[in-house]
Amino acid sequence: MKLLHVVASYLPAVRYGGLIVSVHGLCRALAERGHDVHVFTTSVDGSADSPVPHGEPVTHDGVRVWYFRSSFLRRLYYAPAMAAAARSHMREFDVVHSHALFLWPGWAVTRVARRAGVPYVVSPRGMLEKALIEQKSTLAKSALIGFMERPILQRAAAIHVTSAREADEMTRFGFDLPPIHEIPNGTDARVASAGDESVAPHIREAAKGSPFALFLGRISWKKGLDRLIGALPHAPGVRVVAAGNDDEEYTPKLMALAAKNEVADRIQFVGPVYGGAKSWLLSRASFLIVPSYSENFGNVVLEGLAHGRPALMTPEVGVAAVVRDHGAGVVAEGTPEVFGRALAGLAAGDARRQEMGRRGLALIEQQFGWPAVAARMEQVYERARARATS
Repeated sequence: MKLLHVVASYLPAVRYGGLIVSVHGLCRALAERGHDVHVFTTSVDGSADSPVPHGEPVTHDGVRVWYFRSSFLRRLYYAPAMAAAARSHMREFDVVHSHALFLWPGWAVTRVARRAGVPYVVSPRGMLEKALIEQKSTLAKSALIGFMERPILQRAAAIHVTSAREADEMTRFGFDLPPIHEIPNGTDARVASAGDESVAPHIREAAKGSPFALFLGRISWKKGLDRLIGALPHAPGVRVVAAGNDDEEYTPKLMALAAKNEVADRIQFVGPVYGGAKSWLLSRASFLIVPSYSENFGNVVLEGLAHGRPALMTPEVGVAAVVRDHGAGVVAEGTPEVFGRALAGLAAGDARRQEMGRRGLALIEQQFGWPAVAARMEQVYERARARATS
Protein backbone atom coordinates (compact mmCIF):
# COMPACT_ATOMS: atom_id res chain seq x y z
CA MET A 1 0.00 0.00 0.00
CA LYS A 2 0.97 3.61 -0.45
CA LEU A 3 0.47 5.23 2.96
CA LEU A 4 0.48 8.86 4.04
CA HIS A 5 1.14 9.68 7.70
CA VAL A 6 0.39 13.19 8.94
CA VAL A 7 2.05 14.56 12.06
CA ALA A 8 2.83 18.11 13.15
CA SER A 9 6.54 17.58 13.80
CA TYR A 10 9.07 14.89 13.02
CA LEU A 11 12.74 14.01 13.15
CA PRO A 12 15.08 15.70 13.76
CA ALA A 13 12.85 17.71 16.16
CA VAL A 14 13.45 15.25 19.00
CA ARG A 15 12.43 17.83 21.61
CA TYR A 16 8.82 16.72 21.07
CA GLY A 17 9.57 13.32 22.51
CA GLY A 18 7.51 10.16 22.41
CA LEU A 19 5.12 11.03 19.60
CA ILE A 20 7.91 11.52 17.08
CA VAL A 21 9.71 8.38 18.22
CA SER A 22 6.60 6.22 18.00
CA VAL A 23 5.38 7.59 14.64
CA HIS A 24 8.79 7.13 13.04
CA GLY A 25 9.15 3.66 14.53
CA LEU A 26 5.83 2.66 13.02
CA CYS A 27 6.57 4.24 9.64
CA ARG A 28 9.99 2.64 9.43
CA ALA A 29 8.56 -0.80 10.30
CA LEU A 30 5.81 -0.41 7.70
CA ALA A 31 8.41 0.50 5.07
CA GLU A 32 10.40 -2.59 6.02
CA ARG A 33 7.25 -4.63 5.36
CA GLY A 34 7.26 -3.37 1.77
CA HIS A 35 4.84 -0.43 1.94
CA ASP A 36 5.49 2.92 0.26
CA VAL A 37 5.38 5.18 3.31
CA HIS A 38 5.25 8.97 3.16
CA VAL A 39 5.01 11.55 5.96
CA PHE A 40 3.63 15.09 5.69
CA THR A 41 4.97 17.24 8.52
CA THR A 42 6.37 20.68 9.32
CA SER A 43 9.91 21.76 10.06
CA VAL A 44 8.92 23.40 13.36
CA ASP A 45 11.54 22.73 16.02
CA GLY A 46 10.83 25.05 18.92
CA SER A 47 11.29 28.67 17.89
CA ALA A 48 13.45 27.64 14.92
CA ASP A 49 13.11 25.31 11.92
CA SER A 50 14.85 21.98 11.50
CA PRO A 51 17.66 22.15 8.88
CA VAL A 52 15.71 20.30 6.20
CA PRO A 53 14.61 21.03 2.63
CA HIS A 54 10.99 22.07 2.14
CA GLY A 55 8.46 20.70 -0.31
CA GLU A 56 10.57 17.76 -1.49
CA PRO A 57 10.99 14.35 0.16
CA VAL A 58 13.83 13.40 2.47
CA THR A 59 14.35 9.69 3.13
CA HIS A 60 14.71 8.54 6.75
CA ASP A 61 15.09 4.76 7.18
CA GLY A 62 13.11 4.05 4.03
CA VAL A 63 10.37 6.60 4.88
CA ARG A 64 9.85 9.54 2.52
CA VAL A 65 9.32 12.62 4.69
CA TRP A 66 7.95 15.86 3.25
CA TYR A 67 8.62 18.98 5.35
CA PHE A 68 6.53 22.14 5.01
CA ARG A 69 7.30 25.50 6.51
CA SER A 70 5.08 27.06 9.18
CA SER A 71 5.78 30.79 9.06
CA PHE A 72 3.02 31.92 11.42
CA LEU A 73 0.41 30.37 13.73
CA ARG A 74 3.25 28.00 14.61
CA ARG A 75 1.54 26.73 17.76
CA LEU A 76 -1.06 25.21 15.43
CA TYR A 77 1.62 24.17 12.88
CA TYR A 78 -0.17 26.08 10.13
CA ALA A 79 1.50 25.20 6.81
CA PRO A 80 -0.58 26.09 3.72
CA ALA A 81 1.86 24.37 1.37
CA MET A 82 1.03 21.06 3.07
CA ALA A 83 -2.64 21.42 2.16
CA ALA A 84 -1.71 22.25 -1.42
CA ALA A 85 0.50 19.16 -1.64
CA ALA A 86 -2.27 17.04 -0.16
CA ARG A 87 -4.70 18.28 -2.82
CA SER A 88 -2.18 17.50 -5.57
CA HIS A 89 -1.22 14.00 -4.39
CA MET A 90 -4.07 12.66 -2.28
CA ARG A 91 -5.51 10.24 -4.83
CA GLU A 92 -2.13 8.52 -5.06
CA PHE A 93 -2.53 7.15 -1.52
CA ASP A 94 -4.48 4.13 -0.33
CA VAL A 95 -4.83 5.24 3.31
CA VAL A 96 -4.03 8.35 5.35
CA HIS A 97 -3.05 8.08 9.02
CA SER A 98 -3.31 11.30 11.08
CA HIS A 99 -1.55 11.49 14.45
CA ALA A 100 -2.67 13.73 17.37
CA LEU A 101 -5.51 16.27 17.65
CA PHE A 102 -6.04 20.03 17.95
CA LEU A 103 -3.40 20.82 15.31
CA TRP A 104 -3.77 22.21 11.80
CA PRO A 105 -2.06 19.46 9.75
CA GLY A 106 -4.60 16.84 10.85
CA TRP A 107 -7.54 19.13 10.17
CA ALA A 108 -6.30 20.12 6.72
CA VAL A 109 -5.17 16.76 5.37
CA THR A 110 -8.11 14.69 6.62
CA ARG A 111 -10.43 17.20 4.99
CA VAL A 112 -8.65 16.72 1.68
CA ALA A 113 -8.73 12.94 2.13
CA ARG A 114 -12.47 12.97 2.81
CA ARG A 115 -13.17 15.02 -0.31
CA ALA A 116 -10.96 12.72 -2.40
CA GLY A 117 -12.62 9.58 -1.06
CA VAL A 118 -9.41 8.30 0.54
CA PRO A 119 -9.98 6.54 3.89
CA TYR A 120 -8.18 7.91 6.91
CA VAL A 121 -7.27 6.59 10.35
CA VAL A 122 -6.91 8.86 13.39
CA SER A 123 -4.63 8.30 16.38
CA PRO A 124 -5.59 10.80 19.12
CA ARG A 125 -2.31 10.06 20.91
CA GLY A 126 -3.70 10.77 24.36
CA MET A 127 -5.03 14.22 23.52
CA LEU A 128 -8.69 13.38 24.12
CA GLU A 129 -8.93 12.96 27.88
CA LYS A 130 -12.04 14.56 29.31
CA ALA A 131 -10.87 15.34 32.84
CA LEU A 132 -7.61 16.95 31.73
CA ILE A 133 -9.33 19.04 29.08
CA GLU A 134 -11.82 20.27 31.67
CA GLN A 135 -9.03 20.94 34.17
CA LYS A 136 -6.34 22.56 32.03
CA SER A 137 -7.66 23.53 28.61
CA THR A 138 -9.32 26.71 27.47
CA LEU A 139 -12.84 27.12 26.23
CA ALA A 140 -11.32 27.33 22.76
CA LYS A 141 -10.18 23.71 22.95
CA SER A 142 -13.60 22.59 24.12
CA ALA A 143 -15.10 24.38 21.13
CA LEU A 144 -12.60 22.71 18.82
CA ILE A 145 -13.74 19.29 20.03
CA GLY A 146 -17.30 20.04 18.99
CA PHE A 147 -16.67 21.85 15.72
CA MET A 148 -13.43 20.32 14.41
CA GLU A 149 -12.35 17.11 16.10
CA ARG A 150 -15.73 15.43 16.52
CA PRO A 151 -16.61 15.33 12.80
CA ILE A 152 -13.03 14.28 11.92
CA LEU A 153 -13.22 11.37 14.37
CA GLN A 154 -16.73 10.32 13.40
CA ARG A 155 -15.93 10.32 9.67
CA ALA A 156 -12.70 8.35 10.05
CA ALA A 157 -12.49 4.81 8.72
CA ALA A 158 -10.95 3.72 12.01
CA ILE A 159 -9.56 5.05 15.30
CA HIS A 160 -6.25 3.80 16.63
CA VAL A 161 -5.50 3.90 20.36
CA THR A 162 -2.40 2.61 22.12
CA SER A 163 -4.04 1.34 25.31
CA ALA A 164 -7.36 0.29 26.80
CA ARG A 165 -7.21 3.37 29.02
CA GLU A 166 -7.10 5.64 25.97
CA ALA A 167 -10.07 3.82 24.44
CA ASP A 168 -12.06 4.22 27.67
CA GLU A 169 -11.31 7.94 27.75
CA MET A 170 -12.58 8.39 24.20
CA THR A 171 -15.90 6.75 24.96
CA ARG A 172 -16.56 9.30 27.71
CA PHE A 173 -17.25 11.95 25.07
CA GLY A 174 -20.23 10.04 23.72
CA PHE A 175 -19.20 10.34 20.07
CA ASP A 176 -20.57 8.00 17.41
CA LEU A 177 -17.19 6.55 16.51
CA PRO A 178 -15.97 4.14 13.84
CA PRO A 179 -14.19 0.92 14.91
CA ILE A 180 -11.54 1.49 17.60
CA HIS A 181 -8.38 -0.62 17.35
CA GLU A 182 -6.03 -0.97 20.32
CA ILE A 183 -2.45 -1.44 19.15
CA PRO A 184 0.44 -0.48 21.44
CA ASN A 185 3.48 1.54 20.54
CA GLY A 186 6.59 -0.48 19.89
CA THR A 187 10.22 -0.14 20.79
CA ASP A 188 13.55 -0.96 19.24
CA ALA A 189 16.06 -3.38 20.59
CA ARG A 190 18.35 -1.80 23.11
CA VAL A 191 20.18 1.24 21.71
CA ALA A 192 23.96 1.00 21.93
CA SER A 193 25.09 2.99 24.93
CA ALA A 194 27.48 5.85 24.33
CA GLY A 195 31.00 5.67 25.70
CA ASP A 196 31.71 7.64 28.86
CA GLU A 197 33.85 10.16 27.00
CA SER A 198 30.97 11.15 24.66
CA VAL A 199 28.44 11.75 27.46
CA ALA A 200 28.24 15.35 28.72
CA PRO A 201 30.25 15.89 31.92
CA HIS A 202 27.23 17.08 33.90
CA ILE A 203 25.37 13.88 32.99
CA ARG A 204 28.30 11.75 34.11
CA GLU A 205 28.51 13.72 37.32
CA ALA A 206 24.80 13.22 38.06
CA ALA A 207 25.18 9.45 37.65
CA LYS A 208 28.07 9.24 40.11
CA GLY A 209 27.76 8.28 43.74
CA SER A 210 24.74 6.67 45.30
CA PRO A 211 22.18 4.72 43.24
CA PHE A 212 19.50 6.83 41.60
CA ALA A 213 16.05 6.49 40.11
CA LEU A 214 15.49 8.16 36.75
CA PHE A 215 12.73 10.40 35.45
CA LEU A 216 13.03 10.63 31.67
CA GLY A 217 10.68 12.85 29.69
CA ARG A 218 9.52 16.39 29.07
CA ILE A 219 9.60 18.65 32.10
CA SER A 220 5.89 19.41 31.97
CA TRP A 221 3.03 19.67 34.48
CA LYS A 222 1.37 16.71 32.75
CA LYS A 223 4.30 14.44 33.62
CA GLY A 224 3.60 14.64 37.36
CA LEU A 225 6.98 15.75 38.68
CA ASP A 226 5.17 17.63 41.43
CA ARG A 227 3.77 14.27 42.53
CA LEU A 228 7.26 12.81 42.61
CA ILE A 229 8.63 15.69 44.65
CA GLY A 230 5.72 15.40 47.08
CA ALA A 231 6.48 11.69 47.50
CA LEU A 232 10.21 12.05 48.19
CA PRO A 233 9.79 12.98 51.88
CA HIS A 234 8.11 9.58 52.28
CA ALA A 235 11.07 7.80 50.63
CA PRO A 236 14.12 8.75 52.73
CA GLY A 237 17.43 8.45 50.96
CA VAL A 238 16.05 7.94 47.47
CA ARG A 239 17.91 10.04 44.92
CA VAL A 240 16.36 11.10 41.57
CA VAL A 241 17.89 12.31 38.32
CA ALA A 242 15.37 14.09 36.07
CA ALA A 243 16.34 14.29 32.39
CA GLY A 244 14.28 16.06 29.75
CA ASN A 245 13.75 19.29 27.87
CA ASP A 246 11.77 22.09 29.48
CA ASP A 247 9.91 24.12 26.87
CA GLU A 248 7.42 25.28 29.52
CA GLU A 249 10.07 26.81 31.83
CA TYR A 250 8.64 24.65 34.59
CA THR A 251 11.91 23.65 36.29
CA PRO A 252 12.18 26.72 38.59
CA LYS A 253 8.72 25.97 40.02
CA LEU A 254 9.71 22.36 40.64
CA MET A 255 12.98 23.38 42.29
CA ALA A 256 11.06 25.74 44.57
CA LEU A 257 8.66 22.90 45.43
CA ALA A 258 11.60 20.60 46.16
CA ALA A 259 13.09 23.21 48.49
CA LYS A 260 9.73 23.60 50.26
CA ASN A 261 9.58 19.82 50.77
CA GLU A 262 13.23 19.79 51.92
CA VAL A 263 14.28 17.37 49.18
CA ALA A 264 16.18 19.72 46.86
CA ASP A 265 19.39 17.79 47.55
CA ARG A 266 17.78 14.56 46.31
CA ILE A 267 16.52 15.58 42.86
CA GLN A 268 18.75 16.85 40.10
CA PHE A 269 17.59 18.28 36.76
CA VAL A 270 20.12 17.63 33.99
CA GLY A 271 18.35 18.75 30.81
CA PRO A 272 17.59 16.63 27.74
CA VAL A 273 19.46 13.47 26.75
CA TYR A 274 19.18 11.68 23.41
CA GLY A 275 20.39 8.58 21.61
CA GLY A 276 23.42 6.85 23.08
CA ALA A 277 23.63 9.28 26.00
CA LYS A 278 20.05 8.42 27.00
CA SER A 279 20.88 4.73 26.82
CA TRP A 280 24.00 5.35 28.91
CA LEU A 281 21.91 7.00 31.61
CA LEU A 282 19.20 4.33 31.52
CA SER A 283 21.77 1.58 31.92
CA ARG A 284 23.04 3.20 35.12
CA ALA A 285 19.69 3.96 36.76
CA SER A 286 18.15 1.59 39.30
CA PHE A 287 14.66 2.05 37.87
CA LEU A 288 12.42 4.52 36.07
CA ILE A 289 9.81 6.79 37.63
CA VAL A 290 6.76 7.73 35.54
CA PRO A 291 4.38 9.74 37.77
CA SER A 292 2.23 11.20 34.97
CA TYR A 293 -1.25 12.66 35.37
CA SER A 294 -2.02 11.42 31.87
CA GLU A 295 -0.06 9.21 29.50
CA ASN A 296 -1.93 7.53 26.68
CA PHE A 297 0.80 4.90 26.46
CA GLY A 298 4.22 5.58 27.99
CA ASN A 299 7.02 4.98 25.48
CA VAL A 300 9.66 5.64 28.10
CA VAL A 301 8.48 2.61 30.05
CA LEU A 302 9.29 0.39 27.06
CA GLU A 303 12.70 2.04 26.72
CA GLY A 304 13.40 1.21 30.34
CA LEU A 305 12.22 -2.39 29.96
CA ALA A 306 14.46 -2.80 26.91
CA HIS A 307 17.37 -1.87 29.20
CA GLY A 308 16.25 -4.30 31.89
CA ARG A 309 14.98 -1.49 34.11
CA PRO A 310 11.55 -1.74 35.79
CA ALA A 311 9.32 1.30 36.20
CA LEU A 312 7.33 2.76 39.05
CA MET A 313 4.33 4.49 37.51
CA THR A 314 0.92 5.91 38.26
CA PRO A 315 -2.30 4.23 37.04
CA GLU A 316 -2.79 7.05 34.53
CA VAL A 317 0.03 5.66 32.37
CA GLY A 318 -1.56 3.68 29.52
CA VAL A 319 0.88 0.77 29.57
CA ALA A 320 0.76 0.45 33.38
CA ALA A 321 -1.67 -2.45 33.61
CA VAL A 322 0.25 -4.58 31.11
CA VAL A 323 3.56 -3.98 32.87
CA ARG A 324 2.05 -4.67 36.30
CA ASP A 325 0.32 -7.84 35.14
CA HIS A 326 3.60 -9.19 33.76
CA GLY A 327 5.51 -8.34 36.93
CA ALA A 328 7.82 -5.91 35.13
CA GLY A 329 7.04 -2.83 37.23
CA VAL A 330 5.03 -1.28 40.04
CA VAL A 331 1.85 0.78 39.76
CA ALA A 332 0.97 3.09 42.65
CA GLU A 333 -1.48 5.93 43.20
CA GLY A 334 0.13 9.35 42.88
CA THR A 335 -0.63 10.54 46.41
CA PRO A 336 2.51 11.48 48.38
CA GLU A 337 2.31 8.72 50.97
CA VAL A 338 1.35 5.87 48.61
CA PHE A 339 3.76 6.80 45.85
CA GLY A 340 6.50 7.50 48.39
CA ARG A 341 6.16 4.07 50.00
CA ALA A 342 6.28 2.41 46.59
CA LEU A 343 9.35 4.48 45.71
CA ALA A 344 11.13 3.46 48.90
CA GLY A 345 10.17 -0.18 48.47
CA LEU A 346 11.46 -0.45 44.92
CA ALA A 347 14.67 1.38 45.78
CA ALA A 348 15.38 -1.08 48.60
CA GLY A 349 14.59 -4.27 46.68
CA ASP A 350 17.64 -5.12 44.55
CA ALA A 351 16.62 -8.73 43.87
CA ARG A 352 13.06 -7.66 43.15
CA ARG A 353 14.24 -5.10 40.59
CA GLN A 354 16.46 -7.63 38.87
CA GLU A 355 13.59 -10.09 38.52
CA MET A 356 11.32 -7.34 37.18
CA GLY A 357 14.05 -6.41 34.71
CA ARG A 358 14.20 -9.97 33.39
CA ARG A 359 10.43 -10.07 33.01
CA GLY A 360 10.47 -6.71 31.26
CA LEU A 361 12.94 -7.91 28.66
CA ALA A 362 10.75 -10.94 27.98
CA LEU A 363 7.69 -8.70 27.66
CA ILE A 364 9.44 -6.52 25.08
CA GLU A 365 10.30 -9.56 22.99
CA GLN A 366 6.78 -10.98 23.19
CA GLN A 367 4.57 -7.94 22.60
CA PHE A 368 6.31 -4.70 21.75
CA GLY A 369 8.69 -5.24 18.86
CA TRP A 370 8.03 -2.85 15.95
CA PRO A 371 7.63 -5.62 13.33
CA ALA A 372 4.71 -7.14 15.26
CA VAL A 373 3.12 -3.74 15.87
CA ALA A 374 3.40 -2.79 12.19
CA ALA A 375 1.80 -6.08 11.12
CA ARG A 376 -1.22 -5.33 13.31
CA MET A 377 -1.49 -1.77 12.01
CA GLU A 378 -1.31 -3.06 8.45
CA GLN A 379 -4.49 -5.03 9.13
CA VAL A 380 -6.23 -1.83 10.29
CA TYR A 381 -5.30 -0.13 7.01
CA GLU A 382 -6.57 -3.08 4.99
CA ARG A 383 -9.91 -2.95 6.79
CA ALA A 384 -10.13 0.82 6.37
CA ARG A 385 -9.51 0.49 2.64
CA ALA A 386 -12.07 -2.32 2.35
CA ARG A 387 -14.62 -0.31 4.31
CA ALA A 388 -14.16 2.68 1.99
CA THR A 389 -14.73 0.62 -1.15
CA SER A 390 -17.67 -1.43 0.17
